[in-house]
Amino acid sequence: MNRELEYMFVERARVWIPDAEEVWKSAELNKDYKNGDASLVLMLEDGTNIEHKLDPKTKNLPYLRNPDILVGENDLTALSYLHEPAVLHNLKVRFVDSKLIYTYCGIVLVAINPYETLPIYGTDIINAYSGQNMGDMDPHIFAVAEEAYKQMARDERNQSIIVSGESGAGKTVSAKYAMRYFATVSGSASEANVEQKVLASNPIMEAIGNAKTTRNDNSSRFGKYIEIGFDTRFRIIGANMRTYLLEKSRVVFQADEERNYHIFYQLCASSHLPEFKTLKLSSANDFLYTRQGRSPVIVGVDDTKELNATRNAFMLLGINESYQMGLFRVLAAILHLGNVEIKDRDSDSSVIAPNNRHLTAFCELVGVTYQDMTQWLCHRKLKTAAETYIKPLPRLQATNARDALSKHIYAKLFNWIVEHVNKALITNVKQHSFIGVLDIYGFETFEINSFEQFCINYANEKLQQQFNMHVFKLEQEEYMKEQIPWTLIDFYDNQPCINLIEAKMGILDLLDEECKMPKGSDDSWAQKLYNTHLKTCSLFEKPRMSNRAFIIQHFADKVEYQCDGFLEKNKDTVNEEQINVLKASKFDLLVELFQDEHPATSPTGQVAGTGGRTRLSIKPDKSREKSSKEHKKTVGCQFRNSLQMLMETLNATTPHYVRCIKPNDFKLAFTFDPKRAVQQLRACGVLETIRISAAGFPSRWTYQEFFSRYRVLMKQKDVLPDKRLTCRNVLEKLVEDQDKYQFGKTKIFFRAGQVAYLEKLRADKLRAACIRIQKTIRCWLARKKYLRKRCAAITIQRFTRGYQARCLAKFMRRSQAATVIQKYQRMCVEKKRYRQKQAAALAMQTILRGYMARQKYQGLLRQHMAVIIQKRIRGWLARCWYKRCLESIVYLQCCIRRMRARRELKKLKIEARSVEHFKKLNKGMENKIMQLQRKVDEQSKEMRLTNERLNGLETSYSAESERMRGELSRLRGVEEDAKNKTIQVTSLLEELERLRKELSVTQKEKKTIEDWAHTYRNEMEKMVSELKEQNGSLKKDKDDLNRLIQEQSQQMTEKMARAIAEETQQLETDLNEERSRYQNLLTEHLRLEEKYDDLKEVALSSNVSKPGHRRTDSTHSSNESEYTYNSEYAELEEGSRAAEDVTRGIDTSLTLKLQKRLTELEQEKQSLRNELENKEDQFQRARARDDAEFKKARGAELEYESLKRQELESENKKLKHNLAEMRQSLLGNAATNSGAPGSPAYKVLLDQLNSSCEELDVRKEEVLILRSQLVSQKEAMHHKDEKETMTEPSVYVEDVSKLKDADEIKQAYVGLKDTNRSPRFMHKPLDVNDLLSRLRSAAPDFHKLNEDGELWLVNQGLKETIRLLEHQLQTQRRGHDNEVEALRGELQNVKEENNRQQQLLAQNLQLPPEARIEASLQHEITRLTNENLDLMEQLEKQDRTIRKLKKQLKVYSKRIGEMGAGQTEGQTSPGQMVDEPIHPVNIPRREKDFQGMLEYKKEDELKLVKNLILELKPRGVAVNLIPGLPAYILFMCLRHADYVNDDQKVRTLLTSTINSIKKILKKRGDDFETVSFWLSNTCRFLHCLKQYSGDEAFMKHNTSRQNEHCLSNFDLAEYRQVISDLAIQIYQQLIKCMENILHPMIVSGMLEHETIQGVSGVKPTGLRKRTSSIADEGTYTLDSILRQLSAFHSTMCQHGTDPELIKQVVKQQFYIIGAVTLNNLLLRKDMCSWSKGMQIRYNVSQLEEWLRDKGLMTCGAKETLEPLIQAAQLLQVKKKTDEDAEAICSMCQALTTAQIVKVLNLYTPVNEFEERVSVAFIRTIQTRLRDRCESPQLLMDTKMIYPVTFPFNPSCLALETIQIPSSLQLGFLTRV
Repeated sequence: MNRELEYMFVERARVWIPDAEEVWKSAELNKDYKNGDASLVLMLEDGTNIEHKLDPKTKNLPYLRNPDILVGENDLTALSYLHEPAVLHNLKVRFVDSKLIYTYCGIVLVAINPYETLPIYGTDIINAYSGQNMGDMDPHIFAVAEEAYKQMARDERNQSIIVSGESGAGKTVSAKYAMRYFATVSGSASEANVEQKVLASNPIMEAIGNAKTTRNDNSSRFGKYIEIGFDTRFRIIGANMRTYLLEKSRVVFQADEERNYHIFYQLCASSHLPEFKTLKLSSANDFLYTRQGRSPVIVGVDDTKELNATRNAFMLLGINESYQMGLFRVLAAILHLGNVEIKDRDSDSSVIAPNNRHLTAFCELVGVTYQDMTQWLCHRKLKTAAETYIKPLPRLQATNARDALSKHIYAKLFNWIVEHVNKALITNVKQHSFIGVLDIYGFETFEINSFEQFCINYANEKLQQQFNMHVFKLEQEEYMKEQIPWTLIDFYDNQPCINLIEAKMGILDLLDEECKMPKGSDDSWAQKLYNTHLKTCSLFEKPRMSNRAFIIQHFADKVEYQCDGFLEKNKDTVNEEQINVLKASKFDLLVELFQDEHPATSPTGQVAGTGGRTRLSIKPDKSREKSSKEHKKTVGCQFRNSLQMLMETLNATTPHYVRCIKPNDFKLAFTFDPKRAVQQLRACGVLETIRISAAGFPSRWTYQEFFSRYRVLMKQKDVLPDKRLTCRNVLEKLVEDQDKYQFGKTKIFFRAGQVAYLEKLRADKLRAACIRIQKTIRCWLARKKYLRKRCAAITIQRFTRGYQARCLAKFMRRSQAATVIQKYQRMCVEKKRYRQKQAAALAMQTILRGYMARQKYQGLLRQHMAVIIQKRIRGWLARCWYKRCLESIVYLQCCIRRMRARRELKKLKIEARSVEHFKKLNKGMENKIMQLQRKVDEQSKEMRLTNERLNGLETSYSAESERMRGELSRLRGVEEDAKNKTIQVTSLLEELERLRKELSVTQKEKKTIEDWAHTYRNEMEKMVSELKEQNGSLKKDKDDLNRLIQEQSQQMTEKMARAIAEETQQLETDLNEERSRYQNLLTEHLRLEEKYDDLKEVALSSNVSKPGHRRTDSTHSSNESEYTYNSEYAELEEGSRAAEDVTRGIDTSLTLKLQKRLTELEQEKQSLRNELENKEDQFQRARARDDAEFKKARGAELEYESLKRQELESENKKLKHNLAEMRQSLLGNAATNSGAPGSPAYKVLLDQLNSSCEELDVRKEEVLILRSQLVSQKEAMHHKDEKETMTEPSVYVEDVSKLKDADEIKQAYVGLKDTNRSPRFMHKPLDVNDLLSRLRSAAPDFHKLNEDGELWLVNQGLKETIRLLEHQLQTQRRGHDNEVEALRGELQNVKEENNRQQQLLAQNLQLPPEARIEASLQHEITRLTNENLDLMEQLEKQDRTIRKLKKQLKVYSKRIGEMGAGQTEGQTSPGQMVDEPIHPVNIPRREKDFQGMLEYKKEDELKLVKNLILELKPRGVAVNLIPGLPAYILFMCLRHADYVNDDQKVRTLLTSTINSIKKILKKRGDDFETVSFWLSNTCRFLHCLKQYSGDEAFMKHNTSRQNEHCLSNFDLAEYRQVISDLAIQIYQQLIKCMENILHPMIVSGMLEHETIQGVSGVKPTGLRKRTSSIADEGTYTLDSILRQLSAFHSTMCQHGTDPELIKQVVKQQFYIIGAVTLNNLLLRKDMCSWSKGMQIRYNVSQLEEWLRDKGLMTCGAKETLEPLIQAAQLLQVKKKTDEDAEAICSMCQALTTAQIVKVLNLYTPVNEFEERVSVAFIRTIQTRLRDRCESPQLLMDTKMIYPVTFPFNPSCLALETIQIPSSLQLGFLTRV
């Protein structure tokens, strides 16, 4: 032990020393303590050095301070050193620095009043604490309430929460929050008003029992114990309240700065209201009972609003307006009674002035006579054995009697209110268990203590004894459970003090005895006390300076009581005659107040009082004594009995303790006064708890936690597989005294101070390790630095030498370059001089040579011109001579040729005349003539061309001659001009000389002008440069302005873009909020449905039978519409009414809630009425628009039909004309040979035949279409068996007219052609080539041409087609007219219905609200009945029509057969044999393909739903079959119902499906696999309804085959909305199911489990053991969460859930993980450390990795973890300087200010090397975040669900390919 002390009391060790101001002050040792030292050298925190003397007798050393890592712990018992300064310092650090008002002290919750409203009591905080272990969360009143609630449910044992503390410590608020917690978590908030009534009792009791004192503005002046009852499901069913020791003296007297009870000031503040005029009240300063404290107003409290809250609470508890006004009358009467002035008549009597207005007001308010009250206020009746006489009272006694009457009336009123509150809180349901909340005064000591303080301290002595025994018992149970040696712990037992007060001949007994004495007085009672207890009891003392007081040594402190007034207050006497006057009052409520009260039974079977001082625990005598003996029992006796009953109740329950501490007397927020705190800690038993814990083994570690924490103190060889053995061996080495620890079964127990000793060893070991690490690191850093310097020096040297070498090379290069430059410079100078001389010589040579060249050029030019003139003249002469010669030659040749030609012509003429020659040449004449003719033609052509050329040549020759003549004349003129020019040359030379002279003059002038121009140019250039500068500056300004404009425009654009983005984001947010509200309404609707089902079950279980019972759903007509919301709401309303009728006898408390609900329904009805008017307006506009579109579309259709008819008629005429023409051509030319190729008959026949063949093919297709449609109609009507009389066959034409598609018409046409042809013709198709070959033959036989009847067949087919089309056209016209008429009638009906609705609406608006609701319901019932009747009539009409059509179809089929046979026989073609057998009509049937429909019978619907929904196992379907198979099967069944146009079948199938899915979800809603499976199938069913709805928006991705499968008869848009709502409900159920599975894993896996082992250390824990962070067996880890997420994801993928929906589910999962983790982080101080931040960030990275693996990074899940990520970063960043604060503010954008400040306040170092966050830094953060606009909510809403959307996801699966497995047992379904 000495070694440990010497080890702990070393230099720089910190200790606590006593201080007069701060109680305890911290100091630090300046040198080590040696055994035997008489003093310690200490240094205070302010730097002052002192010497602390040790007690020479005890040598007790000062208390040691705990290590910094233990400061601020949640549980005081976790401190290593358990003593008063450690407790006080820990509370101060938590309260002042961390702003934490709750701290555990073992089993006690210490609550310090912050005098400030804190955001830690919301519903989110309640949800966070619900279901949590008490040690896992930060201390809170909700944690205590949750522990009580959990133990009640787990142990089946009643619980009590004992809230104590002095006035102003916050007892009432703590009790209120505890009751609020029970009301919230009990689950009854939505079904009854019991918990609201329990909470509503608070404002009532505060108004009549609370008052302002010097210490508290809302001090409870009475004690109360509220028992909150629970049923077997642990839901609140009722409550009961018991009150103790009402401070009645406050009614008539208040000290300075205090007030009377709140209710009086509330009435005075509301005296201006009309209903309070009769009370005759005014300001509170006008009444004696409310102005004595001179403080009628509480700052921040509005008494008028408080009265409204009180009245609303009265209404909620069933105390109506009349009773309330009665209560207010009594209270006002008390105020008036206090103002009655009693004057002295003489020394022994008193008198009241006549017509005293206050007494008159009192008498009027309470209903008594003025004379009686005047008489008995100033007199009293004395009774002796012989006579009765009246004695006047002096003024002082009369005033006391008046005040006594006021106090008595108020006490009676208080008891009456408590009794009625209990009646309102009581219920008929049997109570299974209860939790009691005791709000009682704490230990009180004032300068003057009287009878009230004596009773209060007596009650606290009893409670402290019970508390000590309970703590001692828990300690003993813990030691016995761990099987460690039990040593008796000495603790303070206050039984002697209790015996002093309540034992025989105790203080209360002597007081009662003195009260019975006729002349008893306070002085005589004090003398009896001195004589009895002064020498016998050490706890009783007598003051030195007083004989009228006594001192009692209580457990908390010594208290001196003044004996004055003890007897009077204990007697509590009231003048009996005054009571009799009040009992004779005409005011019923006052008479009721003074009636005999019946006893109430407590839970323990004892008789309980109803509260107050005078009726606390009186046991009425069986003989019912008269009212005159009612006050025989003293107040002390009553209080002792009631206290005994309370202790019995508390001993029968499991207690939970809340000790409220008042931090200062000035109500300053978060200001801690150590003196006041220590007084209260001593008084409330907290230090006693610490002392009991410290006397044993207060520090407790599990073996795993000890091993994890102190592993650093072990060597590798000490670590064994058995952790327990390892810990034992290590402790034996570290702690020599084995009495300092004990080994239990699961824990190690340490004495006080041992954990600090181990922590110091651990810190020293870590410090040594740190020093070694630092040494190594510093060595490594120094060597690294040296190597860097060495490398840098070598580098510098290398670069320096290189630089010097480069400088030398540069110098050498420069020298050489200078020489080269000089050489080249000199060369350039010489070259320049040479070039100048060369240039001058060349210039002179150039000028000279130029002059000579010009002279030579002039000579050559003149010679050349002379040559040209000669050449032209000679050429012209030669051409003239040549032309004359040519003309002569040509003329000569022409003459000769003409002569020869004449001779030849003459010879030819002679030969032509010779006949013999003609005959000789006759042979081949024709050919020769033709050849000659051609030759003649060619020659003539050539001649023409030659003539044309000659003419052209002549023309060109003449033109050339003319040109030459002109040229000759021009040359002659030129010659003359040349002669003239020669004459002019001489004159020009003279002129040239003169001009040269003028030129010299002009050059001089030019030079002058050039000089002036140069000057002018310079000036202009200067001016231009200036202008350019100005222009440049202007351009620059322009550019600046343009840039500014561009920047502004860009800013405006960006601003607009931001505004648009913000608006878009706001719209998206609004959309999400609207979607969220809608989905919340769906959730509420589902909850109401479940409530309705529960009420129905309750009604059925109660077997309530009423004469007017409604029919069940099974008796409703099957024609009733079930697929709209109206029917569902109607059923819900009917169920609500039925449930109301049934439960009216069960719980009458629903009446008020139903009234409130009725008001809400009226408001909702008004909004619906407005919406109805808007819808009607929209309907009118839409109907007008639809009418216009319908007329337009109908006109286009009629126009198309008219064109089609005209086209058919023209085609028919054309065919007839062609046929007649063909016949005439054939018959007219049959005998001739006109059929040869090229003949007209041949061409006509060929053209007509081709066109007829083409037309025949077209008509064949049309007939087949018509026939197939008829056959399909027949098959569709085959299931109808009823027959009726046959009507005309026009129905078939109507069926034909219904054909919409060209393919259908084609099939019908082909079918009709087949019916009109015999089988013989069917296998002989018309061959056009055969006909052509016949026609091309030499003698075609037209009878053979028609031997097979092809032409006849064509003719007949055309005739039938024409008749059919004409009939179809007429039928369509008639159908159109009928349809128009029907639409007009329907429009008229809608108008009439609208008018009728408007009339009914106007009538309803004139009715009162109750009648309005009844009328609306009656109107709705009538409307539904009429609709049902109309639907039944329509159904019967449709049935008759179907039967008629069926019979007509059969008859028509028979007629077609007969008609075909008759035509075949009667219209035999000429080539057909007469005796050929007649073949019957054969209608061929094609093999049908599967249409993707399933047919089932009506009676099989229940079997279908049962096998496909109710009994289907999702696991087998998901693994073995295609995803969404049930949805596909249901839709295929729905398609068949739509195909057969069965409205009832569609309704019942959809309704059964929806109800069955709801049923299976209600039954197995906690099974994730089931919920996921039906979410997937519901979405797939919804997608199928959209995909095959026929809407173009949903048909874009369909194949042509899928488009053929679209629904054709019904528009299921309303059902799509219902199924979408169902999908939303399933989605929310899925999220709830996932949350239930994930919630237990999140805190353990994300926070508590050490994913990175060894990073975070385990700190010592207190009595409230938190969950260990070491992964034990069964503990959830991060891998557990990831496995569960993977299981969720794989299950949804197997079920075929839409990928977008999976993303939304994953986003919601990650939000839940982030929100729950962050909420627990914000509520757990032990989790806010640097190492835990690293663990969280690692865990988040693993979650992100999981998202990447699944390809879900874009789903928005990562963003939901942003608050958690920023909180983890906040734990790890530096938190010292302003730069750190700025970085934190910019980093934590996703966290609110409250969350940031909370994390900083909770930040706790795990090791000594970490530093705490300073208060100044937190204030800096708050200042920087002051301007943030955000919610003040601390916790994230874990119940928030993102609004879900179901994006359309069409299926590529073809319905006809789906196969139904036999395992589904759906063999009764038929494929269609």
